[in-house]
Amino acid sequence: MTPALADANNGNWQTARRWARMLGHDYRVHLCSAWEQGDEALMIALHARRSAASVAAWHAAHPQRPLVLVLTGTDLYRDIDSDAAAQRSLALAARLVVLNELGLERLSQELRSKAVVCLQSAPARQPLPKTARHLRALMVGHLREEKSPATYFDAALRLARRTDIVLDHIGAGLDAALADRARKLAARLPSYRWLGARPHAETRRRIQAAHVLVHPSRMEGGAQVVIEAVVSATPVIASRIDGNVGLLGADYRGYFDWGDAEGLATLLERLRDAPAMLAALTAQCALRAALFSPEAERRTLLDIVSGLRPALHETAP
Repeated sequence: MTPALADANNGNWQTARRWARMLGHDYRVHLCSAWEQGDEALMIALHARRSAASVAAWHAAHPQRPLVLVLTGTDLYRDIDSDAAAQRSLALAARLVVLNELGLERLSQELRSKAVVCLQSAPARQPLPKTARHLRALMVGHLREEKSPATYFDAALRLARRTDIVLDHIGAGLDAALADRARKLAARLPSYRWLGARPHAETRRRIQAAHVLVHPSRMEGGAQVVIEAVVSATPVIASRIDGNVGLLGADYRGYFDWGDAEGLATLLERLRDAPAMLAALTAQCALRAALFSPEAERRTLLDIVSGLRPALHETAP
């Protein structure tokens, strides 16, 4: 169960669709945005807060049947500290899933005992040819506060005189004020392009063609777009937050402090002016790529479900 379906075109939907496909080889899977009072043997719910009503209804109807709860970035890094509905979801779950290697550190020892890390995946792709005329940076993230697009805007302004650095931005204008800023910036600054929402296939092609993916988020559970860049041999520069460090590793050299537009601009200039640094980040990403293989993710998912198998057999409809 996912609170976002295909029309949302976001990370929750991509996760739900991929997991349904992976588990569908061994189990019957039904995707929905809210539990429909069915007789399923197991619920997998994304988002502790937004799925809280369905989680509570499931537990009331089927108190002995297992629930797997997947914790998103806003769950881990905001809601579980203050939102009673999210906290209740955690308590009701038989298994908790976090999507980056540092996610377990946000849980109490009691909750950690029933939690597992599942790194998401994407099929590996070859990088596309890249122009030598300029450095093409790409941010992929809807315009909302959690994704910190303002940091990207401000970095673009700081780089206004660098015609050899181009900043593209894919994402729907979910926040009207941020969308207005993006439109005005694109009209004022030829080196910044807001491309709006784009289909997933096109977005992946643009990631393959970019020199670097920029990911300035304030909070992330385990950003799919970072993974898609890594497995496409496109290096990443990202905010130094747990959700990014938990994917790229503590020793990764492509971090800037969250909200630090000057630091981001400086990194982009270094990547343009010192090709060896771009090559070094590409090499570091290559060392992480195997962690994000579809087969590794599928094995983890099957292990999670098979670990609940006694309960599934006892409660199977």
